[in-house]
Amino acid sequence: MSSVMARPIPEWKKKVVEEIKSYLREYRYVLIADLYKVRATQLQELRRALRGKALIKVLKNTLFSRAIDDQDGQKKGLDGLKPYLKGQNIFIFTNENPFKMARLIDQFKVKVLPSPGDVATSDIVIPAGNTGLPPGPIISTFSSLGVPTRIEGGSIWIAKDTLVAKKGDVISHELAYILSKLDLKVLELSISLKAAYVDGVVIPGNQLKLDIEGTRKAIEEAYTAAFNLSLNIAYPTKETTPLLVQMAYSRALALALAVAYPTKETIGFLLARAEAEAKALASILTEKAIR
Repeated sequence: MSSVMARPIPEWKKKVVEEIKSYLREYRYVLIADLYKVRATQLQELRRALRGKALIKVLKNTLFSRAIDDQDGQKKGLDGLKPYLKGQNIFIFTNENPFKMARLIDQFKVKVLPSPGDVATSDIVIPAGNTGLPPGPIISTFSSLGVPTRIEGGSIWIAKDTLVAKKGDVISHELAYILSKLDLKVLELSISLKAAYVDGVVIPGNQLKLDIEGTRKAIEEAYTAAFNLSLNIAYPTKETTPLLVQMAYSRALALALAVAYPTKETIGFLLARAEAEAKALASILTEKAIR
């Protein structure tokens, strides 16, 4: 009976696993981003922007998984990252707030020429003007895409701005060909976060993006509603007390004037009103006397 000997793990793999374990000890949070279609320039810019804030590594999923298993439970919940260890990934180790990091990472977008089969990330418009292309069979390709053209000065001109694809449409071979000829980099690529390990919990990438403007608007609306409510029920707060005092003063002044109650504030108004009423009455009596 023969036994199969396990293949020894290469030393370089052991070394990488130990390095990953050291990163896990040194940094509080781990973010995983998809490397698919990420350009080298994007990665370089991201490294520069996050220098001093994060460590960015392109690692093999198997070695990262092994490091998780070998870290002796020092960070519970890291196993939750394993479902995201598919394809090529970027691993971001950081002690910064992961939601802040997600916002920074989302800013690194580049415009590139699309390939056939890519999905349009926004509406694609071919602008009017001189293409600089000589007349030839390409005119029929423009025509198949519904782009009106004319020949002028020995080159092809686009007659008017033309929508050739809407956001979410699959880009055809013909459209990709035309866009490459016109050098229209209309496909926006961003670094997509898959997940983040945060204090024992794994948060999916789509939950890391915070709607800052939406949150600000919601807070403003809540503040306005609370302010109005406190005014309506005359509940004094630091914000409403000055206005409540003004409102109370105005109402008291109006009431005092209505009942002709003399105070330091109302006596002038009351005397002026009494004088005006006396003059009006005297005028009426004089008219009656003349008649």
